[in-house]
Amino acid sequence: MKGNRTMVWRTMVALLLVSSLHMAEAGGRVDLRKEYASTLLELSRALLERQVIAPLDPDDGAIRCDHCDVLHTRAAESVFPFALAFRLSGDSAFARAAVRTGNWLIRQQESNGSWKETPEDWTGTTTDQMLMMVLAYEEMHGLLSAAEDRAWLGAIEHAADYLAAVMSPEFASINYVATTTASLTAASRLIPGSQYSGRARMLAHRTIAKMDEDGFINGEGGRGAAGKSGVDLGYDMEMSLWGLGYYAKYTGDSTVGAAVRHALRNHLSFIYPDGSMDGSWGIRSNKWTMYGGATSDGCQVLFSLYSHEDPRYATAALKNLEFLRTCMRNGIVGYGPQHVEIFTVPPCIYPTFAKAKNLALAYRLETGTHSPGTPLPTQRTGWMKVHPTLDVAQVRTKNFMATVTAYGYEDHAARAKSKYMYRPSGGAQSYLWLEGHGALQASSVTVYSRPEPMHFPEAAGIRSLTPRIEYTDSLGTFTNLFEFDGRMTTRQEGTKATSYVVVTRGELKDKNWLSGGIGYRLEHRYADREILTSVHLTYHDARRTVHVIEPFIDRQGMTFEQTGPRAVKIKAGRRVLEFSLVEGEAELRSGAGREQYWAPYPALRAFPIELLVRPAGEEFEREITYRLRIVE
Repeated sequence: MKGNRTMVWRTMVALLLVSSLHMAEAGGRVDLRKEYASTLLELSRALLERQVIAPLDPDDGAIRCDHCDVLHTRAAESVFPFALAFRLSGDSAFARAAVRTGNWLIRQQESNGSWKETPEDWTGTTTDQMLMMVLAYEEMHGLLSAAEDRAWLGAIEHAADYLAAVMSPEFASINYVATTTASLTAASRLIPGSQYSGRARMLAHRTIAKMDEDGFINGEGGRGAAGKSGVDLGYDMEMSLWGLGYYAKYTGDSTVGAAVRHALRNHLSFIYPDGSMDGSWGIRSNKWTMYGGATSDGCQVLFSLYSHEDPRYATAALKNLEFLRTCMRNGIVGYGPQHVEIFTVPPCIYPTFAKAKNLALAYRLETGTHSPGTPLPTQRTGWMKVHPTLDVAQVRTKNFMATVTAYGYEDHAARAKSKYMYRPSGGAQSYLWLEGHGALQASSVTVYSRPEPMHFPEAAGIRSLTPRIEYTDSLGTFTNLFEFDGRMTTRQEGTKATSYVVVTRGELKDKNWLSGGIGYRLEHRYADREILTSVHLTYHDARRTVHVIEPFIDRQGMTFEQTGPRAVKIKAGRRVLEFSLVEGEAELRSGAGREQYWAPYPALRAFPIELLVRPAGEEFEREITYRLRIVE
């Protein structure tokens, strides 16, 4: 019987989804709340199927994680998605699930009011759990017993007191601080006379003080002499900005509201034409999934806060949701587009409940229907955007969109031990997208490790998906990806046939940021139908064979054929491309070590093409140029 009900439910959700998408394609108006609801119900149903239902068991109400075999306390953030799913569907199973989940979470609360992020001891996530309890209580308090009502309010107040006492940029990464502005604002609605609003205001103003002039928030990385620094696109869009926006909406703080609006305008260009979110270059990109981050909430809540002001935000919310759906199977969200092809085990449920809470919040905050015809900035062609505070450039031509990063954040205290220092930099093309196909290249960490074992699957021996220049000898591996002091310049050339040029100069360095004795100049030249890449090497203190490595995302149905000593033909659906060495001397290899080119984040696999550049005689300079062009 349970299997039949599940099948009927999934069929209904699928029909809802097809119907709404057909309406969008037909040019009608899209009700984002219906879109959010259809996916929220699917995610909530999957979480409900994993709930412990054992009234006499102390774990009654917890959510099982088939991957970790742990009852994550953060999974109880499902309490609000369950409560909203009950209101949307009328299914009393969701009401019972919400009450059970909230009661279980209360039993896990520490004596100081916090919740540990089991199986670890971090308590900053108390802000996420408390906010979901507040919102769920507002939906469910009429269904709680008198004892439960007192317990819920008591737990919320205890958690709010803890957050008001400890939360600050000195205590936590900035996304927790920003989220706490929302959490305390929400708690103040239930607990009149509290000092939570004043504390929320102080935290909000401290957070926007850490924005750079383009609206990117510093504070996600390592700690300096005072607070933390470093920017991450995913945590900005999926956590910090919506937390600040929620606070500003309910308090009327125009200073914070203006700061969020300014930031959002600059962040919007990182939603690619297919709705994927380009978190490739950020300092927490080790959990980039392409739809967002694996443990951050989601961008729909942010866009729904401001969709009534700019229709592009509604487009971004819908397209990112559509991309997220491609990474779901049976209501569970994977780590990227090829998760089910790469893994034989289910993913952790973190991405599932995180995206569910995001959609529940977005549903509550969304106010209207929107035309799907308003294009994203990235759907328009013929531009280059440089983010000077980041040294990140974005290029959009008729057929290509790319991100090139020389982002120079450095965690000096931890250096090679820092989990934030294995992101791509040094002029790497960290994301490349092709019209009519999707992602051609996408970065992953330079060296895979498991800084948070709960969130990082075992993946021994894998190689980075990021295009790069490197060599390895007895002293280690030296690559442009470890060059965090690269010098980036950009320019536009031509009139009728415009090219956008991004040049980065630096040194090949090891994980300790030590130079290996070979300098480089890396130039990417983007046109409508081709990309020309030039690599100029200067052998000033070392003479090693340098590998220029270009992995291409290997999707089902793609083929790679080396057609000669200097060219590879790539068939990608209806698009055919050619990768070819056009100037200079190098040995071209294709497919070497192919089985090692995959990544948990984003869950992708790739086909490598390498160009081996050897020093010649006593010459100290070598240069090669290769081209990726559209054949048909």
